[in-house]
Amino acid sequence: MSSQNAIGVFDSGLGGLTAVKEFLHVLPNEKIVYFGDTGRVPYGTKSRDTIKKYSLQDTGFLLSHNVKMIVAACGTVSSVAGAMLEETLGVPYTGVVNPTVFTAVRVTKNGKIGVIGTPATVGSHSYRDRIHKLNPRLEVYEKACPLFVSLVENGVIHRDDQITRLVVRRYLAELKDKGVDTLILGCTHFPLLRDAIGDYMGEDVTLIDSGYETAVYAAKVLREHDLLTDSVEPKQPEFFVSDTPEGFESVAGLFLGRDMEHSVTQIDIEQY
Repeated sequence: MSSQNAIGVFDSGLGGLTAVKEFLHVLPNEKIVYFGDTGRVPYGTKSRDTIKKYSLQDTGFLLSHNVKMIVAACGTVSSVAGAMLEETLGVPYTGVVNPTVFTAVRVTKNGKIGVIGTPATVGSHSYRDRIHKLNPRLEVYEKACPLFVSLVENGVIHRDDQITRLVVRRYLAELKDKGVDTLILGCTHFPLLRDAIGDYMGEDVTLIDSGYETAVYAAKVLREHDLLTDSVEPKQPEFFVSDTPEGFESVAGLFLGRDMEHSVTQIDIEQY
């Protein structure tokens, strides 16, 4: 395996682009190949068997590009299919759960951690179980926030938008009442709602961005495997989707926080 090969990143849709944004910051000279399964989004409401099937197809596509590492930039996949992928891929793999949990456990001061994610992520209790494995004394409070994905996908993310504020309060009131001082954004869509979430939870609550933590962890894994590129030139990422790429640039620009001038290619994911 060559250190010059790309890092493969995938998500059920475009939320994983928030992780790509962090990869481009943390590892600017690495080539990124991104696949967003826009034709079958969301995964968070699918059965465990379906999520595992889709994950194998998604990673099969990335492996066809000879990637040196695969990152599931998706809380749902990481929670439901992570162990299976780690065993079967044959290249270094990480999801978003472990890197995010390590940081949350380290930074909490009062021992009360909140976890928000899709119904599948929360239903799997993957974040809770991993936190308790590291420190069984910590209190973990979980909340599924399915409408957050819809808000983000439709660009309804501004901290002053009344709909955004209403939904944030509806979902997070319980966690705020519990007094959590650390909140895991357990879906890669959720960092786009960071301002609204932060406004509601207050400045004393630390928000943990799974995309950033995963990018930092991936850099560590690549270093340990001697797979960091020696290139000194920033690489342009490649983007692939399973549904029409029309409108991708404007939405992807929102997730990446930069203008999108990169090409995006539609592929038939059922072939993998």
